[in-house]
Amino acid sequence: MKYVLVINPGSTSTKIAIYSTESMEIHTEVVEHSAEEIRKYDHIADQDAMRREAIVSVLREKGIRKEDLAAVVGRGGLLKPIIGGTYLVDMDMINDLKNAVQGEHASNLGPILAKEIADEAGVSAYIVDPVSCDEMDDLARFTGLKGEERGSLAHYLNIKGATRKVCREKGYDFNEDNFIVAHLGGGFSIGPLRKGKLVDVNNANHGGPFSPERVGTLPLGVFVKYAYDKDYEKRSLLKKFQRGSGLISHLGTSDAREVERMIHDGDDYAAKVYQAMAYQIGKEIGACAAVLKGDVKAIIITGGLAYSSLMTGMIKEYVSFIAPVELVPGELEMKSLYEGARRVLMNEEEPLRYREEILSEKF
Repeated sequence: MKYVLVINPGSTSTKIAIYSTESMEIHTEVVEHSAEEIRKYDHIADQDAMRREAIVSVLREKGIRKEDLAAVVGRGGLLKPIIGGTYLVDMDMINDLKNAVQGEHASNLGPILAKEIADEAGVSAYIVDPVSCDEMDDLARFTGLKGEERGSLAHYLNIKGATRKVCREKGYDFNEDNFIVAHLGGGFSIGPLRKGKLVDVNNANHGGPFSPERVGTLPLGVFVKYAYDKDYEKRSLLKKFQRGSGLISHLGTSDAREVERMIHDGDDYAAKVYQAMAYQIGKEIGACAAVLKGDVKAIIITGGLAYSSLMTGMIKEYVSFIAPVELVPGELEMKSLYEGARRVLMNEEEPLRYREEILSEKF
């Protein structure tokens, strides 16, 4: 039997799944990495060897040899803007990830780890619908500065996977109906999905509501103040905005479960911060409804925060007048990654080449 190894690095964990090529899930595991361990590395790419050893250890424990692998697929990272699809991992892609062309993110390790393990096994490595896909309408790209455009970084895998799941269950048409999808994890991706295309999105690293880790949209004066603060240079400021803001800045934790325990214990400030986050999420969803001119089949809330009845209840109060709210807690990324690789293995589609599909070389 041959297997497909799926690798999905997160900020403090590495999710691993092993599937047979006949579509059966053999094993899933989440390897946790302590904050102390993560802090040893200045750059996310430097975590490569540590995470690779953790993955190989799981394979050894499960008796999976390198010659048993048919392919390895990793979560796509912050690449240059590209069209959606399944991509062969090559050195053009690896170099851009190591150079952090669109920023540092744990997902940058997905293709790197996948290729290293695949090369040892003599098979191909793939990514599927990375966060740097770009399906934005031209009007959505405009800013108030000529020559500067909004980008399209988003949780494409889970946004599309969750929407397909809701369509199957409710009888909606993925390619014909319109949805608003809010992926609520450590970062947020909230956008209007028009006939299968994510035509706008807040961009998880650069705007929208504040999240458990990210700063969200900042008033311009606040940003300028930090930009000219001598205590920060570019890398440390980006790290603060993308990894040390949101719930972490306000409450010292990015774990919503811990925040809810604080609220349960009577912490009024924690309650207000949590309410403010729900308020901003609701406001972003309302903006998406305007993009779709009110033609919204359903609002889909997915990601880790979709497990929280407290958070989703507050969001519903703001947006349920727009359309029915459907909850898809957690994520479907592992299955979506596997299915993308399997389509290539079954010759149902041809893998794309990164360099050939780049939509912009600005980054």
